Amino acid sequence: MSLALVTGASSGIGLEISKMLLKNNFVVYGISRNKPNLDSIQHIPMNLLEISKLSRELEELVKKLKEIKVLVHCAGLGLFGLHEELNFLKLEEMLYLNFSVPILLTRLFLRNLKRNQGWVVFISSTTASRASSLASAYSATKAGLSHFSLSLWEETRKSGLRVVCLEPDITNSNFYRETWFEPDSNVEAYLEPKEIAEILENILHKRSSINILNVKIQPKFHRIKKK
Repeated sequence: MSLALVTGASSGIGLEISKMLLKNNFVVYGISRNKPNLDSIQHIPMNLLEISKLSRELEELVKKLKEIKVLVHCAGLGLFGLHEELNFLKLEEMLYLNFSVPILLTRLFLRNLKRNQGWVVFISSTTASRASSLASAYSATKAGLSHFSLSLWEETRKSGLRVVCLEPDITNSNFYRETWFEPDSNVEAYLEPKEIAEILENILHKRSSINILNVKIQPKFHRIKKK
């Protein structure tokens, strides 16, 4: 029985990756505040912003998932605008959820994942590798996450653990529900969450000696529209 743990599993990319893993005969545990609209996901209600207060719950989860094969970090926040105008508390939450939480969760499950020669999957962003006006802090969290994924692979590569970082561009999901912009209506100007899940599925089926470390995924056009 292959086990997978997906954060942000209730919607968007996290939900589609969970569906893909279920299709590939994984038992999928999903961490999210809201329950996914899919009963086959083993829901773990948890606010990852409070991860430092959840030591007992996380300890039990690590014991429960000793045979974990795939850990997918999808949970994240987006805060966009002039840096001096960003809400301080929301900025702190974004920095913690996007960057600190994946590193901390990976630390908890890493020994099991190495023993099982499993996967750690990070959902970063194309902003990780470019200067982003009105997204300087957000892009910094994603750049840090992408760099951590590469360093983690270098550290663990001899164990058989595989690490992949996907860097999608703007995606048709509710990620933008609280932002001042959203994907353009042109279907060639955004990605679908299912497409990102399909790319990951293809990577997971590669033979174990192949390591695909970083994948940038972009639509044909770079367009957004204001709400």
